[in-house]
Amino acid sequence: MTRIAICGACGKMGKVIASIIEGRDDCETVAGIDKFGEKYADFPVYKDINDMTEKPDVIIDFSNPSALDGLLGYCFANNTALILATTGFSDEETARIKKASEQIPLFFSFNMSLGINLLADLARRAVAVLGGQYDIEILEKHHNRKIDAPSGTAIMLANAINEASDEKYEYVYDRHSRRERRNEKEIGISSVRGGTIVGDHDIIFAGRDEVITLSHSAASKEVFAVGAVNAAVFIHGRGAGLYDMSSLIESK
Repeated sequence: MTRIAICGACGKMGKVIASIIEGRDDCETVAGIDKFGEKYADFPVYKDINDMTEKPDVIIDFSNPSALDGLLGYCFANNTALILATTGFSDEETARIKKASEQIPLFFSFNMSLGINLLADLARRAVAVLGGQYDIEILEKHHNRKIDAPSGTAIMLANAINEASDEKYEYVYDRHSRRERRNEKEIGISSVRGGTIVGDHDIIFAGRDEVITLSHSAASKEVFAVGAVNAAVFIHGRGAGLYDMSSLIESK
């Protein structure tokens, strides 16, 4: 049985995660952490992680990058595994996350959906087949309350393509400031914010007289919560290291 604490427990994703855990028999929620929330289920909710008396095996974080220091400090002190499902981390914070994985089991992914991670794998395969003959653009769409842009998932997809291409591409986020022809060694990344779009991602390979598009559309945030809970069960009992969705997929 995997004992889980949810950071951001009173947010929308936190409550979805709690409901998913409740329906499983291989894990349980022992506590929540949320500085703005109150108890709403049969587990306690703490405003400060250091007030938590329960000892979870894993913490799932769906809160905010500002919680990173507190989470790492707690996990270091208690040798607790950490699932980081939050987006919007800076380069410096990402570097600290990777460094922290030398001490604790740490699962870090820009997107917890198995479908999105399959999309990233398909993009790698497409690059291997299409080579440098196609221009690559990524379009991501999210709801009007999402703060960061481009999405962490769009960056993850671009990184997957770039890694499969010997890191030859640069990322271009803002074309209106460029008055020049498109460079063949770039990946354009565009963002749309509107309504209640959960998350849509298109990878466009535009060649001579043909366009190939790889797409993923999330109909509900539940797909991300399911992935996070699967990650928590997967990482329980593992040694220090940096894990991601490909680690989970390969374990199946």
